[in-house]
Amino acid sequence: MLRFTVKRFFGAIPTLLVLMVLAFTLIRVAPGGPFDSEKQLSAEIQERLNAAYHLDEPLWQQFIRYLGNLLQGDFGPSFAYADYTVSELIATGFPVSLKLGSLAMLLAIIAGVAIGTMAALKQNTRTDYVVMTAAMTGVSVPTFVIAPLLVLVFAVTLQWFPAGGLGDWRNLVLPVIALALPQIAYIARLTRGSMIEVLRSDYIRTARAQGLTQIEILFHHALKPAILPVVSYLGPATAAIITGSVVVEQIFGVPGLGRFFVQGALNRDYTLVMGIVVFYGVLIICFNFFVDIAYRWLDPRVKL
Repeated sequence: MLRFTVKRFFGAIPTLLVLMVLAFTLIRVAPGGPFDSEKQLSAEIQERLNAAYHLDEPLWQQFIRYLGNLLQGDFGPSFAYADYTVSELIATGFPVSLKLGSLAMLLAIIAGVAIGTMAALKQNTRTDYVVMTAAMTGVSVPTFVIAPLLVLVFAVTLQWFPAGGLGDWRNLVLPVIALALPQIAYIARLTRGSMIEVLRSDYIRTARAQGLTQIEILFHHALKPAILPVVSYLGPATAAIITGSVVVEQIFGVPGLGRFFVQGALNRDYTLVMGIVVFYGVLIICFNFFVDIAYRWLDPRVKL
């Protein structure tokens, strides 16, 4: 286990470096700069600002300087949010994004596994066809289409929930559903296919021959091996929920990391965009590692 952990740690470093280089380069080659505004600054003030934030240095030198500060835990100051560091903005927005993402992931796992299992038990029936059609629709429709539709139906027309903002639990319902719906569809399809395969296994036939009920077979023998593909999908699902939250938080006006990321990109806030990219990159790498450990725990036949 220790050798596996060390190997995964050092294997993640090149991936994170490539991610940082791409983000660092793309945000700087985009038109505009962090100090562009409606009021035109004089050339002298522009030069002083660039010198103060080391933006007058070559790109490679800026990147080396950023890496050095990052190794000391310094994400740098925000260019757009005065008197705030990137670390403070991440500490402000991450708890909100974590709450949304955790609730969306929990809803996706519970609903996806339940729906997929029901479809597998009713294979090739009307229930199966309806569930899989809905799942395919959920896979096909992107989040930025689902979220406005939810607002239009449940906030504007029916007025059941608020259209945005951050208040009590009612404000979380629509963003969580918008984030969870595509993942419910994916998990339901994975669970259905895996459950059908498991239910056709020899040991399941033996369990039926011993007189066990369908519920006993399902929970004691079939569910654990059938959920393995879902566990392996949790890594990409987390990445999808994180990237989906960038759009969802902006649509619903939720002050999470996704909204900060969009505003940082629009304002050319280099340090804020880089800080969120690095933070999310490390988060996803760590989550994928824990998914691998959970997969090994669920199936001891898997060799690390």
